[in-house]
Amino acid sequence: MGGYPASRPRRLRRSEALRSLARETSSSGAKLILPLFVVPGAGVKQEISSLPGVFHLSVDMLVKEAAAAHDQGVKGVILFGIPESKDPVGSGAYSEDGIAQRAFRALRESVPGLLRVADVCLCEYTDHGHCGVIEETARGGTPGGPQVANDPTLDLLGRAAVSLARAGADLVAPSDMMDGRVGAIRTALDAAGYPQVPILSYAAKYASVFYGPFREAAGSAPRAGDRRGYQMDPANAREAMREISLDIEEGADIVMVKPAMPYLDIIRMARDRFDHPIAAFQVSGEYAMILAAAQRGMIARDRAIAESLTSIRRAGADIILTYFAREASRLS
Repeated sequence: MGGYPASRPRRLRRSEALRSLARETSSSGAKLILPLFVVPGAGVKQEISSLPGVFHLSVDMLVKEAAAAHDQGVKGVILFGIPESKDPVGSGAYSEDGIAQRAFRALRESVPGLLRVADVCLCEYTDHGHCGVIEETARGGTPGGPQVANDPTLDLLGRAAVSLARAGADLVAPSDMMDGRVGAIRTALDAAGYPQVPILSYAAKYASVFYGPFREAAGSAPRAGDRRGYQMDPANAREAMREISLDIEEGADIVMVKPAMPYLDIIRMARDRFDHPIAAFQVSGEYAMILAAAQRGMIARDRAIAESLTSIRRAGADIILTYFAREASRLS
């Protein structure tokens, strides 16, 4: 799927926001994307205990937060939805009236020019907390823990991507780490009339301890087992290059390494090997550690923010997803 029509360089030229995101040389340094958590209700702005300064936001409050960030120079936002209810197949991820879909429609209407990125995964929407459909042990799973069935999950991810694109997402970002998901999503988008929507793939996503605060924020910790059966082993580097290469072949327009700072070597390897735009996600645990040390007077907060983001950019990331996006825009 590496050639036309799966590969369309024009996808990243469709708007000023996309052109700015993919621009190779910029005096403003890294392009920043702010993660936001959207929840049901109205007038909700509740701080997340494990992520000081980050909030659960209802759609109306999320629009205000996104508009303020955009006014401060943040290029875009990526949304994580926390639904009213969950089920075994994560149906809220691909519901036309899902919480993320409602938020994207509101952002499209109220904050024009802001880049809208949709995380595509089922973990926030499944009652078991895994990123796909669970395969019973009797059907080939590993004894002692649930296994995610790869191929049945692909159709649901495609449906979620189409639903989010229809709601107003400028980019879809699959974070599930199923084999073949980029190709499945590209096929689903094209068939639904969205060949112009780019895919930002979480191509090298490691099974990292640094996701802990996010799992509290999104209510997505697995009820049983863990995600090491589908996310990458932190010890592997060559495998990351293979994962990135496969995603590019399937039609990824941008590829991501996650987490960022513990994997700067992976970002550099990717930058040296691939010509695609490279993103890195400074994840919740990285954010929380910097804040905790700063609050105890162990490090200078603003300098630590700037230095951490500089290191990610220096390693080769063109785009950084970070909870510090608003502070970084102020400091730049």
